[in-house]
Amino acid sequence: MKSILKLSKIKSVDDVAVLREAVSHNEGVIACQVSALKNEISIVYDDYFLKEEDLIQSIEEAGFTVI
Repeated sequence: MKSILKLSKIKSVDDVAVLREAVSHNEGVIACQVSALKNEISIVYDDYFLKEEDLIQSIEEAGFTVI
């Protein structure tokens, strides 16, 4: 499964690292790419282990807002 989520507040390389770290801790995440220019994150994951809502929760717990 692949989800592309629009985010707000991606301002630095540190923000990108925090997002990658937050998402990668979920079991079932295969790949994650963050685009600070587009303010979005693209996540490939196994939907057997996790749902998009779980990813959104991880992102919001890291301090970002999913639009």
